[in-house]
Amino acid sequence: MSDRAAPAAWSLPFPHSSRGRLLLAIRAAALLGLAAAALTTPGFFSTISLFSLLNSVSLIGCVAVGMTFITLSGNILSFALGATLSACAIIFVVAQPLGLPAAALAAALTGAVLMGVQGWIIGTFRANAIIVSMAALALIIGTATLITGGAGIYPDDDSAEMLKGWLFDRIPISLAGFLLTAAIAQFVLSNTSFGRTLMMVGSNWRASMAAGLAPERAVLGAYIAAGLCAAVAGILMAARYSTGDMGLGQGYDYSAISAVLVGGTAIQGGEGSVLRSVVGAFIIAICQALLVLHGFSTQVQYLAIGLIVLGVIMLQTLSDDS
Repeated sequence: MSDRAAPAAWSLPFPHSSRGRLLLAIRAAALLGLAAAALTTPGFFSTISLFSLLNSVSLIGCVAVGMTFITLSGNILSFALGATLSACAIIFVVAQPLGLPAAALAAALTGAVLMGVQGWIIGTFRANAIIVSMAALALIIGTATLITGGAGIYPDDDSAEMLKGWLFDRIPISLAGFLLTAAIAQFVLSNTSFGRTLMMVGSNWRASMAAGLAPERAVLGAYIAAGLCAAVAGILMAARYSTGDMGLGQGYDYSAISAVLVGGTAIQGGEGSVLRSVVGAFIIAICQALLVLHGFSTQVQYLAIGLIVLGVIMLQTLSDDS
């Protein structure tokens, strides 16, 4: 966890140095290049492609919003969010006979507990967040596989079909769920004492303690928020595929942290926002869609996104030094 001085988390970057202006020009050129690639790729703006893109953004985005809380707290990332998503999807499907509200509540509680336990361990004992998340990943997958026998869980009815539909015949419900989640999360970060405390904890743990704050509670809250966001993604994914399976969340940790970093949230913590992660989620989803449309394999997609994230981290480092 970082002990650096607290930055102005919500200020816009206006670089005065030549290096700062160069970095800004690189970012602008990258966005223009992405826009040009989208405009010149056949089929990108077809109805099917755009609908697929919005669904992808919704799922990546929900997990990215949760990952934002963890990154802002100074704990970089969690490897267990994808597994938590999958576990929440399974619980949602199993609880569907109780009705959609009860099933959604059960999934939300599952996500909050699974991630909250990790946040409590990390915040209370100052344990290494990466190691804790790796242990949690193994425990979640192992327990779920033991209970389900490694098989998928299928709903007994089609009550969740409505989550595949459209809001006002214009907006996919999955996208509406993501945007609502992002709006609530941004409000919490910008307008509550928890959000302000989380920023200070991520910027400087010792300073937050000296100020009389409770950093361990802020970390706990960040992980609970991440679990709730993962639960939203799990519910949407279970409804979309009509199944609950531990494979559903595979790779979403990677996509989420990519979206968070590409959006501009500082990897050291304490600086960033949900809105930046929303932008990052759109960028990552667009990149993935373009690679798919050009016929690249999943392995090449991972390689390309990895190179993008590496470039972003290098730019962040140069920006911090400028």
